[in-house]
Amino acid sequence: MIKTVLKIEGMACGMCESHVNDTIRREFPIDRVRSSHAKGETVILSEDELNADALRASVGATGYRVIEVTSAPYERRGLFSFLRKK
Repeated sequence: MIKTVLKIEGMACGMCESHVNDTIRREFPIDRVRSSHAKGETVILSEDELNADALRASVGATGYRVIEVTSAPYERRGLFSFLRKK
């Protein structure tokens, strides 16, 4: 899994968060997306790394501005994740 974090300028409310989330869900193969207007960020979990330029263009078309895109490997953690062998 890959965790991609977008720093977004212009989100001001819950509807802004929904607008960004819906756009990302519609245009990219993702597992989960969550936005926070208070933090000014969107966190995306996907199987493969997403194209940063395509993310910027998609979110930019909705009227918000992507300031930064970062990606890193992500391991799901559950209640009993400490039992997994590494």
